[in-house]
Amino acid sequence: MLNRSRLFILILGLVGLVDSLYLTWIKISHTEALCLPGIGNCDIVNNSRYSEIMGVPIALLGAAAYLVILALLLVEQWKPHWQENTSLLLFGITFAGTGYSAYLTYLEFAIIKAICPFCLLSAIVMGLLFVIAIVRLAKA
Repeated sequence: MLNRSRLFILILGLVGLVDSLYLTWIKISHTEALCLPGIGNCDIVNNSRYSEIMGVPIALLGAAAYLVILALLLVEQWKPHWQENTSLLLFGITFAGTGYSAYLTYLEFAIIKAICPFCLLSAIVMGLLFVIAIVRLAKA
């Protein structure tokens, strides 16, 4: 049985994973993103020099982070006595993810001068996961 925070983590983790996998796919396949006209320019952002680290798409790293977050839920389900450790790991991952997402969002607005709604969605999802991680630690 999932409690409320774990249910929110599951939903947000799946949204973030799907979003990151979509961004990875459009990056790797050189496909144009499905952005509505007038609502950002995903292609400029996703093809900028900031969209990769040593040839690895940032979106793929995001997908990996969301997979780890979802895996932590499974560990908690199987080993409830590990909840303190999984809560700390969730905090650490979401702290790093939120910080890096904030940096990338700054780059979008200030340097690239283009906004990707899918990137913003990922930043918002990671930020919400970070808030949940803080609440879980406070309750522990």
